[in-house]
Amino acid sequence: MDFDFELSSFIPFRDKDVCARVRKITKSDIARHVNPAFEIRVIEDPGELYLQFALDLLSRLQETQAAGRRLIAILPVGPLAQYEIAARMINAFRISCAHLHGFLMDEYADQDGNTAPIAWEGSFQSIFMRLFVSRIDEELRPPAGQIYCPSTENVSAYGRMIEDLGGADICYGGVGWCGHFAFWEAHLGAEFGGDLRAFSNAGPRLVELHPMTIMQNALQRCGGDWSWIPPKAATIGPAQILGARVRKFWLDGYLGGGVSWQRFIARLAAHGPVTPFVPASILQTVPTTYTILGAVAEDVILSVSRRAPGA
Repeated sequence: MDFDFELSSFIPFRDKDVCARVRKITKSDIARHVNPAFEIRVIEDPGELYLQFALDLLSRLQETQAAGRRLIAILPVGPLAQYEIAARMINAFRISCAHLHGFLMDEYADQDGNTAPIAWEGSFQSIFMRLFVSRIDEELRPPAGQIYCPSTENVSAYGRMIEDLGGADICYGGVGWCGHFAFWEAHLGAEFGGDLRAFSNAGPRLVELHPMTIMQNALQRCGGDWSWIPPKAATIGPAQILGARVRKFWLDGYLGGGVSWQRFIARLAAHGPVTPFVPASILQTVPTTYTILGAVAEDVILSVSRRAPGA
């Protein structure tokens, strides 16, 4: 029996017909896309996914070093496991990172828009330094002044800082539960309506985090403790992501036990309409590699449609 209902009012994307269509996309069909420049890959093994991510970063470090130029990279703090792998390989193969200029995508902020200090263990700067930079042998590390993070003080100039160095060579990232990339949240779509050009040109700013983002990050990082997640963030905008010469996005949102928060949004962002209400959907319009962990690519199965053991 059908049961019709409206989506909860806090959900920005509200087309139920589209949701029903993408929900039905099977794992065997998820990599098929009408835009061949939007390349969808499925990697079954988590270790292989993180290794491929690490190797991509290393290859760019080596190529730019050999060419005698800087590597300008936009870097996420999620996924994370690739950074530890990359640091070990940098040390093993003695790859200098002196030419790396790394721009973190975002940073948490308090209710007044004050960004978290690096001394706070939950800050993205702190996590990035602990998991990547500090694990690189000192003589191979990028200089401290070449790791940048959006902040209350620099967020309005953050896009220009990237451009002043020649623009980003590579933008790595992921896709959030509400469809965000960086912390460019789905509810910001209301500001743009259907104006994709204005949306694409939007730059860094301070934003209020969407409730789904609060819950996603609480699940991923702190045992579901939503009181540990600040309410706001400084973030790059679509302009910086679309302006990079290369984009590579990695979807690893699997919690184990058959549970993935990312199965549906992975499909909506890749196969739904291009709309500011699903910010990552704009990636469909530009050359992008979109890599999905096999456990995330599994079919979306509604638990209410499954019989409980013994039922």
